[in-house]
Amino acid sequence: MSYRESLTKYIANFVNQLYVSGVRNVVISPGSRSTPLSLTFAEYDRFQLWVDIDERSAAFFALGMAKETREPVVLVCTSGTAAANYYPAIIEAHYSRIPLIVLTADRPHELRDVGAPQTINQLKIFGDYPKWFHEMALPSATVEMLRYARNQAKRAIQTALRPNCGVVHLNFPLREPLVPDFTLQDIWGEEEKSLTLRAVSQLSQPNVELLIDKLKNKKRGILVCGPQDRTELGSAIVDLAEAWGIPIFADPLSLLRNGKHSNKWIVEGYDAILKSKAVRDLLELDFIIRFGAMPVSKAYLQLLQEKQGIEHIVVEEGEGYREPVGVPTHFLNHCDGVHLCRDLASYPIKIDEKWSANWRKWNTYTKEVLMEKQDRLTEGLAVIGIQQTIPDHTVLFASNSMPIRDVDTFWFSNQQLVKVLANRGANGIDGIISTALGISATDKHTTLLIGDVSFLHSLNGLLLAKNYRLNLTIVLINNNGGGIFSFLPQAKDKSKHYELLFGTPQDIDIQKLAAAYDASYEKPENWTNYVRTLENSYQRGGLTIVEVETDRTENVSWHQQKWDLIKQYLLHELEGSDDVL
Repeated sequence: MSYRESLTKYIANFVNQLYVSGVRNVVISPGSRSTPLSLTFAEYDRFQLWVDIDERSAAFFALGMAKETREPVVLVCTSGTAAANYYPAIIEAHYSRIPLIVLTADRPHELRDVGAPQTINQLKIFGDYPKWFHEMALPSATVEMLRYARNQAKRAIQTALRPNCGVVHLNFPLREPLVPDFTLQDIWGEEEKSLTLRAVSQLSQPNVELLIDKLKNKKRGILVCGPQDRTELGSAIVDLAEAWGIPIFADPLSLLRNGKHSNKWIVEGYDAILKSKAVRDLLELDFIIRFGAMPVSKAYLQLLQEKQGIEHIVVEEGEGYREPVGVPTHFLNHCDGVHLCRDLASYPIKIDEKWSANWRKWNTYTKEVLMEKQDRLTEGLAVIGIQQTIPDHTVLFASNSMPIRDVDTFWFSNQQLVKVLANRGANGIDGIISTALGISATDKHTTLLIGDVSFLHSLNGLLLAKNYRLNLTIVLINNNGGGIFSFLPQAKDKSKHYELLFGTPQDIDIQKLAAAYDASYEKPENWTNYVRTLENSYQRGGLTIVEVETDRTENVSWHQQKWDLIKQYLLHELEGSDDVL
């Protein structure tokens, strides 16, 4: 049997098994050494193929699809530095627990370390971030080797989906000739069904009773739901809150701020409420039970740092340790949060009614302050405008830096069927546009809230929108620089180097960039026009860039005025009460 025939059958069996195991989307970046993989995926004709010339953009695009579907997406690239461009997205996928299958083509062993072109050391190039790395054997079409190829495909899928979901990297050394022979008969082999089960453990009854014993005399508690992607967990947390009459601090990525469930106990304004240390000092908190990852809110993190003596229970459905503040009193690894909520709800914990009522009252006041409208556009009002116009069954994707923090502050609990997502694994600004487009590629019109620095950093991603006619509305907050630094000590020091090193104004004409990518462009000057522009973008579809021009200094002042009003109200409430809460 010729090498070309062996190559064809070996790769074809591998590709067929990926499809049988559930893969549907493949993102390919062009290259020569990856020809056997790319051509075979295309020839199989059942995958949805996406081609992106920029590997960094391609990887985040795949990450966006996998984030929305919770199913593995395959990445294919050639040898050399191409694979290195995947690294930022692989880091994000690792920390966000997103399943990706990375297939890198490589030179065969005899061409390594001898100065052959486009050849680098690709073995474990991504360090410890993949859950599993394997260098595939050289292609062979013996019965044993075809079974091996299929087994590696099955194992890759099973590993990527097993909690915690994550990245698998398979490196393919490939000799020339690189073009498969698809005229051969029976190249795809026999399909082998593969079942991957995802499961977590239910806490034993004695351990549930141990938790209840710790909480039974504590009257002032909070449920916290950080970023998580299980609708059923969100519903279970709401049911537990109803049973106990306990407030819920709901992160914008918790799935709890949107949906048809009851929002009676949801406190979405907790970040603004907790901004002031004086307010936090007056809160006599007994316990916290946290589900999901660590919330976006820095004020919540500060609360934990200052309340070290409370009962602090962290429910971790996977493995690992996501608690940056300190050692919780109970850390429950591999614990099914849905079952735990149901078990806890069956016990009559009595939360102080005044405690819960006050949180609801404070939250109502906080929202009134934050929602106060004016015709002049601000960064916070940009979020409120999105919430008022975004259609059901679509996605809001928030960039890191200021956008996700403004979503945390200004995205209020509602009955909309809208999902809010962000890359909060490593919290970087890499590949934001591409991630949003990956979500859009799953047939979800996506709204991206992004700042000008992040926008320029991931501009290449717009090629995907142009080439595939994807539906993306970009709300671009243009304050001509890194707005988040205006809230940090770097700005307060008023260093002469501030604008050079942190402000970083770029003075780019966004309208010209929009034209280069065939995007519709609007720059509304006031609230009324902004809302109308968003509504039109959703009706029209395609790629729209809505530029909202703001001033960094004015933005800080506007936010601070809101926080000061909330602080004054809360201090009056707390200091004037006979029963300090």
